[in-house]
Amino acid sequence: MHAPVCAARRRLLLAAATAPALLVAPRAARARPLEVAVPPLPLHEWRLANGLHVVALPDPAAATVAVQVWYRVGAKDDPPGRSGFAHLFEHLMFKGTRRMPAEAFDRLTEDVGGWNNAFTAEDVTAYQSEVPANHLERLLWAEAERMAHLEVDEAAFDSERAVVVEEFRERVESAPYGRLFDALPAAAFAVHPYRRPVIGRVEDLRAATLDDVRAFHRTHYRPDNATLIVAGGFEPAALEAAVRRHFAAVPRPAQPLPRVDAVEPPRARSEVRRLDAPASLPAAVALVWRGPPAADADAAALRVAAAMLAGGESARLNEALVRRLRNARSAGFGADLFADAGLLVAWAIGSGAAGPAGLERALVAELARLAEQPVGAAELDKVRTGLVTAALVERETPAGRAEAAGWAAALRGDARAADREVAELLAVTAADVQRVVRRHLLRAHRVTLVYGGGRA
Repeated sequence: MHAPVCAARRRLLLAAATAPALLVAPRAARARPLEVAVPPLPLHEWRLANGLHVVALPDPAAATVAVQVWYRVGAKDDPPGRSGFAHLFEHLMFKGTRRMPAEAFDRLTEDVGGWNNAFTAEDVTAYQSEVPANHLERLLWAEAERMAHLEVDEAAFDSERAVVVEEFRERVESAPYGRLFDALPAAAFAVHPYRRPVIGRVEDLRAATLDDVRAFHRTHYRPDNATLIVAGGFEPAALEAAVRRHFAAVPRPAQPLPRVDAVEPPRARSEVRRLDAPASLPAAVALVWRGPPAADADAAALRVAAAMLAGGESARLNEALVRRLRNARSAGFGADLFADAGLLVAWAIGSGAAGPAGLERALVAELARLAEQPVGAAELDKVRTGLVTAALVERETPAGRAEAAGWAAALRGDARAADREVAELLAVTAADVQRVVRRHLLRAHRVTLVYGGGRA
């Protein structure tokens, strides 16, 4: 089953997690940036004449090879009246092609000891596989085949649509606070299509047709809209020859690629929106701000701020609201930064009789404390170390190196930005954290979502 990861590294439903401090030992006091030598990714890239962007990350010692195709089409590119379509289409890409039967990807990967998966996010849909290195060429053939010759019949379409509708019911309708988190994008954005959740709406999914599928593939699944990333055990010259063999003949359509050009206006004022919730549930509150894009100079500091606020059991929001005040059973903060803009949210789910107003006051108080009171060097080092460690641990596998390059290319327009992201995290200071909290949260207009509860 190919369930969506939906921007797995940056989901708002989970608090920002920091890894154990394994690689950089924090000192008792330090105000300057961390100093760690991080080797750059062994990245080589080129383009085919049809526009396909190729990123190669060779590792002669690796026994496996990861193959990933990142298409620059995500939830923001859903057709009008077809929310959730990019996600639905992700499922359909595992069906048949002109020369490959349905579910063949499982046979090409799992049957030889590998794996495959895919995910849809706001800006991108990515297809990921890892196999023993000697199976690389057949996987390249299969990716080129479904890029050029996908075939989906009505039965397969109906089947996968039913799967996605069931996902919506489980994640949104049946989850106790599913409707609250589903409402976050529309709270942050009024104009930009980021306002539509990746999973979409049931009525839009049911309205989709097989003709929509064919038009979507024809419009977005083309070589000049894709980045092919290969990492692991291969010879660069042999990889380049194999890529040309299988992808060079995939035609580049004559029609231009459609691009989202919506410009989100500045928020003029703060507001409160109330959402219906089952009467039996404790109240919950989410404070939602529009944030900067992933390439913004403040991105690294916002990631550090998010980890300070919600990176594990000892993070500030959990310590304050859950352990000290005991007015919340859970609390978190997320900084989800996309290619065009970002979504920032602080949230708390009440415990017992805690009302939404009290939860909101407690969240704002903790944001103000981070922005205005001194930040200890030990806390800052712990958080930065955890984030950098997580990035370096990701690079230990071919799939992790490929994904790091993929996110950098998708969100920042440059695969090599993966190295700069690590350097930027290392350089974040306490003053940077406090500045971005003041700028993007305390001094910015927000939408407060109140889910159930009274006004006390």
